[in-house]
Amino acid sequence: MEAKSRWKGFVLVILGAFFWGVGGTVAQRLFQKDQIPVEWLVSVRLVLAGLIMIFIAMFTSSRNRTFRIWTHKKAAAQLIIFGVFGMLAVQFTYMASINDGNAAVATLLQYLAPVYIIIYLAMTKANRLKKNDLIAVCLAIIGTFLLLTNGSLQELSVPFSAVIWGFLSGIALMFYTLYANPLLQKWGSLNVIGWAMIVGGAALGLFYPPWNIDMSGWTGETVFFLIFVILFGTMFSFWFYLESLKYLYPQETSLLGSVEPLAAIVTSVVWLHIPFGLYQVMGTALILVMVVVVSMPEKKQAVQAVH
Repeated sequence: MEAKSRWKGFVLVILGAFFWGVGGTVAQRLFQKDQIPVEWLVSVRLVLAGLIMIFIAMFTSSRNRTFRIWTHKKAAAQLIIFGVFGMLAVQFTYMASINDGNAAVATLLQYLAPVYIIIYLAMTKANRLKKNDLIAVCLAIIGTFLLLTNGSLQELSVPFSAVIWGFLSGIALMFYTLYANPLLQKWGSLNVIGWAMIVGGAALGLFYPPWNIDMSGWTGETVFFLIFVILFGTMFSFWFYLESLKYLYPQETSLLGSVEPLAAIVTSVVWLHIPFGLYQVMGTALILVMVVVVSMPEKKQAVQAVH
């Protein structure tokens, strides 16, 4: 790979991860200060971001496949499954974890998805457990314990419901990662991700209509943060990450993607003044080391994913 192209890849993946991490913190601010319902935000951000991505796809090399995917019954069915049980499940559980807890812990819990993938592939005998896998699992267990307890067994650092949503988010991301790959390769990332967002957002909108929202208390700041979450925290974060894969090796994108939880932690602590103890910092470090371990070049299974 040319040095110039690789630098472009580095910038794209770091920006994408940074936007996703900060987007989680901004969403937390919308939940807590503006009382924006989780269901409304997830539905609206998915549909609008998905429409923008499909619009962009129509002007790229994959434009011939943008609408043709719906003419193939198998692909259309897979896309609907991915949109509901992959895209929507990941987005909703992640945002619910933020709403009940905070963006820093929610992001780190979602980052356990590679460990779930390792365990799943070992249980299904698709891959044999290796030394790095066992190290990664141990790091994840110890790191998660420190993150959630802050060294004290008396109480959790976030509500139990936030922990459950966070674990479910990691499991949903596991399904998202394993299920999406064939679709992405055949139909193009912009098309698959864009349509999946629209499908997932529309499915949630059937139960929580997006027009049923009280805007009387909204301010200019509220609107600005909503736009940020939709454009930067969703659309650009996905798009930049996907584009970076053209210029970097998969393990490099996984490692540089660690900017995401760091961005969520720093912005949560500095901007929203979320308490983050020493043991939680140690737990965070162990989880990030786990990401490094599972991203080692000798790994054959793909454990990186886009949120």
